[in-house]
Amino acid sequence: MKRILILFLIVNCYLVNIVKGQGIIEPKHSFTLELGLPNSFTNKAFREIMQGLVHVSPYYQYAFKNGFALGIGGRYSYFAINEFRVPSKVFGGNHSVGGFVKIGHEKFYSELFAIDAGVKLGYAQNIFYSDLLRSRGIDLISKSSIYIEPIIGFVLASSESDTYRLSLGYSFFNNSFKPWDIGYEDGNEIGYTAKELAPISSFLTVGFGYTHHFNGKISEGFEE
Repeated sequence: MKRILILFLIVNCYLVNIVKGQGIIEPKHSFTLELGLPNSFTNKAFREIMQGLVHVSPYYQYAFKNGFALGIGGRYSYFAINEFRVPSKVFGGNHSVGGFVKIGHEKFYSELFAIDAGVKLGYAQNIFYSDLLRSRGIDLISKSSIYIEPIIGFVLASSESDTYRLSLGYSFFNNSFKPWDIGYEDGNEIGYTAKELAPISSFLTVGFGYTHHFNGKISEGFEE
């Protein structure tokens, strides 16, 4: 987390010199690709057993003149089983694939800096697999879920059409991770009580993003 913030500050200092004097971007049509590291929370078993490796989210967004923005996109995340947090080595993971709509607000406060904040509302298919499941004759377990993800992006402009961002998102799913999703008979088998397994699955994603503005306008200062 600290290294990501330091890298973002270094990029910030570099971009100040690049975009100085170009004018403020007025976003309209844009495409964003976010890449981050998911960190599980809330559900104790999910937090300790499943290790987040990657989260990818591409989406299209349209921003109105008042900053109100609507978007639509997809998401993919992958969590691997942490073999050191289970009684015996178990190899496998959780693929999560889905789509969402986004409601938010995007505004440039200077020629360099903008904030893009909002909420993603979507559907995800969570696919669990492990060698323990296969030993029981089960190829995979699939669980569908509705989720909500408040998200904020701290945006830096590199040109009149390209921006980079530090993004923070927190996803809440309407179901819970259970040890039997990866092949265990019950929670007690690996030391979790029913109370510890009851909370919904959730995770915080910290990452970077790139946005291309297809026909955003420059309010002042930029010369062709």
